[in-house]
Amino acid sequence: MQRDLFEEEHELFRETVREFLAREVVPHHAQWEKDGIVPREVWKKAGEIGMFGFGVPEEYGGAGITDFRYNSVILEEVIRIGASGLGFSLHNDVMAPYFVDLTNDEQKGRWLPGFASGELITAVAMTEPGAGSDLQGIRTTALREGDHYVVNGQKTFITNGINSDLVVVVAKTDPAAGARGTSLLVVERGMEGFSRGRNLEKIGMHAQDTAELFFDNVRVPAANLLGEEEGQGFFQLMANLPQERLSIAVMAVAAAETVLRTTIDYCKSRTAFGRSIGSFQNTRFVLAELDTEVEIARHYVDKCVRALNAKELSVVDAAKAKWWTTELQTKVIDRCLQLHGGYGYMMEYPVAKAWIDSRVQTIYGGTTEIMKEIIGRSFGF
Repeated sequence: MQRDLFEEEHELFRETVREFLAREVVPHHAQWEKDGIVPREVWKKAGEIGMFGFGVPEEYGGAGITDFRYNSVILEEVIRIGASGLGFSLHNDVMAPYFVDLTNDEQKGRWLPGFASGELITAVAMTEPGAGSDLQGIRTTALREGDHYVVNGQKTFITNGINSDLVVVVAKTDPAAGARGTSLLVVERGMEGFSRGRNLEKIGMHAQDTAELFFDNVRVPAANLLGEEEGQGFFQLMANLPQERLSIAVMAVAAAETVLRTTIDYCKSRTAFGRSIGSFQNTRFVLAELDTEVEIARHYVDKCVRALNAKELSVVDAAKAKWWTTELQTKVIDRCLQLHGGYGYMMEYPVAKAWIDSRVQTIYGGTTEIMKEIIGRSFGF
């Protein structure tokens, strides 16, 4: 079926992104995988061609455009080349709403120009060693002392953890108030008492800097509180999760499509018993099943993008997109790897890296089980 999500301006932007990635990322990503991090210079170069901060107002260096289709173009092109080290999706899709929608004029002036230019890299610090999906279980505190908050605690599994300059920290400003005692504070690089632990060694996504963060009596100016008042952090997080989960779904479908295309080509050229493996009925049936499911997922996710642009994407719809597409992604890539036989287990074949990188998709942004719980609760049980 014909895909009709994008218009001419999106496809022109795609050409720009694709050319940038071919020049600045593809030749170097293998080395970044070995290094465990992407150089900051790449962020600045991406900022120069307008890859960040679409929703940032023009007076602060952004495009002033609220259209997630541009975000989707970047996601699809990054996934197409397997550049799992780039933390652009977190910066653009997850962090942008916090810095655009929750900041006052003074904060916008301080942070948004660097956000849009790629000079200020962002991260969000939610997960703790003892609190993952259960955000109400966080133990990091931010207690008010005059014009500052004193932050103490530890975070882990933080994407962009090493490179980040601005970290939105989820902390308890009133530990006795439950969900209403949670606030969001921006901790900046160089603040005394703020330190980074290990660049964590992961199963996949080796070029993506994922770190532990430590806060030891970090004095954060009260002017770095996001939102107009304390205690709104939990609700601010919940409001932004649908876009984050849709971003993951867009990546999941793009990854499944990419691996499926390369596998079909492989099955045409690879021979066994004197014939291409694509000529065997089992191969055709497997590929037919995967192609059907991926196309169905593609159209649902595209509809979700339209709903987000119209401010109509619900928490439940985003949860459906997130769990279904990520589970589909792991299924598609696993079965495609099987069709590659022993070669699928070799890192020189893109399917092997895609298989390793895909495993986290059903975990971060809310596990599959949490997504099903969100959907199930909507029935009113």
